[in-house]
Amino acid sequence: MLDNPLAVRRAAMDLLARREHGRVELTRKLRKRGAPDELIDGALDRLAEEGLLSEARYLESFVAYRARAGYGPQRIREELGQRGLARGDIDQALRDSGIDWFEQLRETWQRKYAGRLPNDARERAQQGRFLAYRGYSLDMIGRLLRGCDE
Repeated sequence: MLDNPLAVRRAAMDLLARREHGRVELTRKLRKRGAPDELIDGALDRLAEEGLLSEARYLESFVAYRARAGYGPQRIREELGQRGLARGDIDQALRDSGIDWFEQLRETWQRKYAGRLPNDARERAQQGRFLAYRGYSLDMIGRLLRGCDE
């Protein structure tokens, strides 16, 4: 039971030692472990002041991780929004990531379809649906499937 500030801080630091977390996500996990809100808020405020809890680092880490897994900016934006992060911060992190999203799209498509352009409308729709599900814009998907290089 997390019933004192030190225990809450220790639990939060244990979670942060494994990977970066956003404040909302960390709050949810600490609540699940039985910590009261007032202790959580105090502990997280202190960790943020000390630079141990950083939304910016969390955003940067999450964007890079999901992009490496083949997900596009729309999907990443949605996932971060579901984690309680501000839309403006998410958009800024996506811009600052330095990721060439068209190149990411091409790599994801290459892995899935071995660079084989669709032969007919059915294949085109299938490939397009897969890439849209992954979070790439219809404009980028259209350019790729038409064989245009950016």
